[in-house]
This record gives sequence, C-alpha cells and structure tokens, in this order.
Amino acid sequence: MAMAETLVIVGASYAGVQLAASARELGFSAPIVLLGDEVHAPYQRPPLSKGLLSGKTTADQLALRGPDFYAEQGIELRLGVRATAIDVAAQRVQLADGGTLDYGWLALATGARCRPLPVPGAQLRGVHALRTLDDALAVQAAVTACGPGRRACVIGGGFIGLEVAAALKAAGAEVTVIEGQPRLLARSFPPAMSDYVADAHRQRGLTLELGCGVQALQGDASGQVQAVQLADGRLLPCDMVVLGIGVLPNTELAEAAGIACAGGILVDGLSRTSAPQVLAMGDVANMALPAVAALPGGPERMRLESIQAANDGARAAASLIAGRPQPLSAVPWFWSEQHELKFQMAGLPAPGDQCVLRGDMASDRFTLFYLRDGAVAAAHSVNRPAEHMLARKLIAGRAQIPPEVLADAASDLKAFSTLRPAG
Repeated sequence: MAMAETLVIVGASYAGVQLAASARELGFSAPIVLLGDEVHAPYQRPPLSKGLLSGKTTADQLALRGPDFYAEQGIELRLGVRATAIDVAAQRVQLADGGTLDYGWLALATGARCRPLPVPGAQLRGVHALRTLDDALAVQAAVTACGPGRRACVIGGGFIGLEVAAALKAAGAEVTVIEGQPRLLARSFPPAMSDYVADAHRQRGLTLELGCGVQALQGDASGQVQAVQLADGRLLPCDMVVLGIGVLPNTELAEAAGIACAGGILVDGLSRTSAPQVLAMGDVANMALPAVAALPGGPERMRLESIQAANDGARAAASLIAGRPQPLSAVPWFWSEQHELKFQMAGLPAPGDQCVLRGDMASDRFTLFYLRDGAVAAAHSVNRPAEHMLARKLIAGRAQIPPEVLADAASDLKAFSTLRPAG
C-alpha cells in the first residue's frame, strides 16, 4: 500500500483521536499516523481545570483511550513529534527531527495555546497558564507548596478561570478572580446569567474584582510573584497567579502553507480547508455553523472551543475520508463545572432573543431558555441534565413553545420535542 494513501493527523487530543477512531469505524483501512507534540499519551483536558486541581482526579485517570486502543486499531501514535512545515503540492509534512511523512489526507488538529498576559512581571515564578497536563501538574504543585492560607489570584473570569478558581478554593486557597469586563462570562452569557454566576462564586467564598484591568505583576527579590497590581493602582498580595484570559489558535503551520485562515483555519461543514486533501478540526478550526446554530445577522462561522465541536468536526471529516460524507449538523453544546454547579449550554443565543426562566435561580437548579421568532434557539441549564438533553432536541427541531409554557416548571416539554431521528 502506497504511503500516499496515509492519513496523517497533526495533533493528538480530542479531535485527532476522534478522527482516527471514526475513520476506522467507517471502514478507512489505509495507514493512520497520529502525531502528538507532547510526550503524554492523549488525555482528557476538562479535569485539568477541575478534578486534578482539587484532588478528585489523578493524572493516571486521564487517558482518552486505553493503552491497547491504538495498536488494535492500526493507528501509529508518535508522541513528542512536532510537524514544522507542510508542502501542499507534494502532500508531504516536514517533522522537527528532520523526517518527512507523505499523506493522502492531512488533518490539522493543532489546537490552541494560552493567550499571554502582556504586562510587566508576567514571567515571574508562580505565574501559571493552564492548557496542558504539565501546566496543571505545575499549578497543583504550587497549591501544595504554598501551604495553608495560600492566596491565589486568577486573572480572567471566563469558563477556565472560574473552573480553576473553584478548584483552588476546594483545595483550600483564598481565591480572587480578576476580570477586565464588568461582568463574568460576558462573551457567553446574558447579564442575568452573569449575575447568577457572580453571586454563586461570592456565596462560596471567592472574591471578585470585576471591570478591573491588570497593570503589572510584582515579585520579590528571588523572582517569585507576590502581588497583582490593578489598573487603578491597588495591590492584591498573592502567592500564585493563574491566567485564564483565553487562547490563540495554532494556525502558524497552516498559514505558512498558504491555507486560508482568519481567526482560525477556515473549514466547511465537512472540515475541509482551502487546500486539497487537507482537513482541520478542534480548537484551531473556524467552522461553518450548521443551519441549526445560525445566528441572525451574526457570523456564519465560529471557532467553538469545546470537546463536542472537536468530536463533531472530526466525525464529519472521517465521513468524508471514508467516502460517506455527512456534513456537520449537530446543535453545539458545552459544559462547565464550578463548585457543585454543573452548567450545560446548548445552542448559540443572540442578543435579541427572548429569555424565559424555568425553575428558580436561587435553588441552583434551573434552565434559561432563549426564544427566537417563537422557536427555542438556545438553553443554559444549571444542575438540570435531563432538561439540557431535552433542550438539545427542542433546538434541533426548532420547537415553537409559548413562553408561559416554558416558564411553567410543571409543564411537559417532551411533547414539543422532535421525535424523528437526527440527520
């Protein structure tokens, strides 16, 4: 079998592993080479900002697949290997060790990296980003080393920042979250949900500094961080800092090869890039949104940083590779765990949507539904997993539900769900 038929996957996280697995499930029989630039076998990432920091999860529980999976599926897993260049015309990948790989299909699942904090002191010891297993282990060690009453500042009030803050609190730290926007999760949540999240964290002992920029990080004579200086000049003493200010997609490999990028690698509903035989999926992919997630007057594509988007994009790519193309059509969904609260988000809300609350926010068990032209377009649930699953069906079926029915916790919403099979 010619090596030119090989599927080469650059990136060994959720998207890369799912693509390899789905390609095999759909009957793709040519060689598959999965390249990972980390030395660790592919692992779960959500516990890095949750259970691993709080001690509920150990590093040896994180494997994405069992140790025999890759050999049994005929997937050549090569760890600690970095791709440095792509020759699109020759269908060849250059590796950092000087080797090359010819491909029939190339998949870029290069993910994203933490956005750096552009202030003096960002390189001090005790300042941590959180993206990889090694990052998480370093944060875990720092929490342990700081001792009782350790003070942690988390810069960034998005999902990762808040998950880390909750985990550090559970591990015994005194935690302050610093967010430049006037409210938490401003990109993802409407004001009512942001206010709920802020109240929930304050009730559980976190300090929030909202609408506060960071001017500098200050260290002691040994180079260890000891304070965060806010834009208004105030100093917040701390023993450690964790950054949660977003990520940047790793598009450099694609850009250098002339593959179209704009806020990520541009892909269609089958994960195809502008280059023939080259696919992209996961956090690096700027995906064409399926019709069910279309936003009125909004972007037609988006980079969705979630396991679900990575897996769905990989499955669409696998269907193409296997000759049975099934474009991406699923409702986007996301989840986050903070303290004992499980947030589950389905669909993409838009500013003009009508918000309908089902349940009581004070009980920490509710769903906020978003109606667009009378149809359910999105839903944010807290500790209501069954309702979240139902919401995904309602969104997929564009269910028309009167607001008063949605708001009535006793009403049966299953009657409005679409029962026909998806796809």
